[in-house]
Amino acid sequence: MMSLKELCAYETPSVAELEEFLLADRRPTGHVNQVWPNVYIGNEVAARDKPMLHSMGITHIVNAASGPPHVNTGPRFYRDMTIDYYGVEADDSTDFVISVFFYPTARFMHAALANKGKVFVHCLMGVSRSATLVLAFLMICEELTLMEAARAVRQHRDICPNPGFLNQLRHLDMRLTRERKRKLEAYKL
Repeated sequence: MMSLKELCAYETPSVAELEEFLLADRRPTGHVNQVWPNVYIGNEVAARDKPMLHSMGITHIVNAASGPPHVNTGPRFYRDMTIDYYGVEADDSTDFVISVFFYPTARFMHAALANKGKVFVHCLMGVSRSATLVLAFLMICEELTLMEAARAVRQHRDICPNPGFLNQLRHLDMRLTRERKRKLEAYKL
């Protein structure tokens, strides 16, 4: 957690700065990568590989591209496994409002991890929708700034949320930073 001095100096990066960071030094990314303790991001191929998910010990799945015509898995697809499923019907378009799913998804993931679960978050390609929701989780539940969350995930997987999603993450970052500053200032009094 940042100190009050660090929070006061912190500025939320612009969409252009975020894109520059996320697009620099890109490497091939696998079907699934652990990006935080017991948190994994992956694509449709990994989401449909039930033996692999079982061997990884995945207990919770967030499908950030739920329903037709996206990755139409759902609870029935995983009925032969012990999986808690959370579906988010999100389009990977710059005008889609994904921010309405930030807190519900973060609560689902936080509850899973609190119960020693392993969470697999996926979309079609595993770079935009799923990454956006994981970044929001890290910001909300782990109290990371947007840049800290992006760095943490980027160490393990190339991600590329679309500019509209990045802008929504920026707004979340600005709001959370203001709230954290207020809490630290009140604590100092």
